[in-house]
Amino acid sequence: MSLSPLPPLQSCLPHRGGMLLIHRLLQADDETALVEVDVRPDSPFAQPEGMPAWVGLEYMAQAVAAWAGVRAQRAGRKPRLGFLLGTRRYEAHTPLFAHGTTLQVQVRCELMADNGLGQFECQISASGHLLCQAKVSVFEPEDAGEVLGGAR
Repeated sequence: MSLSPLPPLQSCLPHRGGMLLIHRLLQADDETALVEVDVRPDSPFAQPEGMPAWVGLEYMAQAVAAWAGVRAQRAGRKPRLGFLLGTRRYEAHTPLFAHGTTLQVQVRCELMADNGLGQFECQISASGHLLCQAKVSVFEPEDAGEVLGGAR
């Protein structure tokens, strides 16, 4: 697959408004993606002292969704709705992400099966320091409406 220029982030994800928690798509190829998040006090889930580290799981999931959206667009398809199934070994080396920090979220595909099940190795860092890591399991069905019982 040729690495054409990156599409706009919003065209890769179904998230809109306040629920689009990642801010910039920096890189995406066949196996990896790198996005940035600006930790802001007006973001959903923010607390006065910072963003709780458990929100990092959603940052990771949205980075995976951006990766999938880029791949779909490069293949001439529309991005599909996907689902975060869960995580194994979510390790947070900090309780909070400080407001004003820019986080780098890197995801690497370890497995993407034909049935839409996937597993990703994910890391969140800031200024070169590892803050969180996890293995994230996702599901990208051919028809999300069918999975949701006709709702979309």
